[in-house]
Amino acid sequence: MANESKPRTVYWLENKLYLNITNRCPNNCFFCIRNFRTGIANFNLRLKTEPSIESILTELQKVIHTRNWNIIVFCGFGEPTERLDVILEITKWLKQYSKMFPVRVNTNGLGNLLNPGRNAAKEMKSAGITKVSVSLNAQNEEVYNEICRPRLDHSYIAIIEFINQAKQELETEVTAITTPEVDIDEIGRIAEEMGVKFRVRPYVPPCW
Repeated sequence: MANESKPRTVYWLENKLYLNITNRCPNNCFFCIRNFRTGIANFNLRLKTEPSIESILTELQKVIHTRNWNIIVFCGFGEPTERLDVILEITKWLKQYSKMFPVRVNTNGLGNLLNPGRNAAKEMKSAGITKVSVSLNAQNEEVYNEICRPRLDHSYIAIIEFINQAKQELETEVTAITTPEVDIDEIGRIAEEMGVKFRVRPYVPPCW
């Protein structure tokens, strides 16, 4: 369980460096870890305020040279594309620091709905992002609405559209979490049909 120390924007697990840039999310997934934990490992990820680009860069500069990071990942207690412009600016800085760092965004795939009129995947590629991991989490819209409880209309359709756009621009994988409502085999078939990688994520139930 995470401790109650100062909320972290930058945190790490082994040789992966993570950026927790927002706690906002357009979904309210019943299985989301933030419903029953304050963070991951010893890192508190419950932000009191959203960090500015300047403060994120300050935190990055403190740690980026301390280890040979395998990858930089936008992933925390919110949906990173809620702050698409922040993702793009931070990635540009990372690429100036070192073109060797692969950069990934872990996303629910709703970046285009959150940023109307924009092609999030194309903008990510232009900034230097190399990978996206998209949480599909359901085999159809009905199941998605039941377990992910989106506040944006037509979210499931938007995710499928985003995956189709992303695979043209970036290394793309689809993930799903193992809950009773989810047909893992069917989601795997959908991913195969779309021509993207598929990864299963185990469900971690809350311990009350």
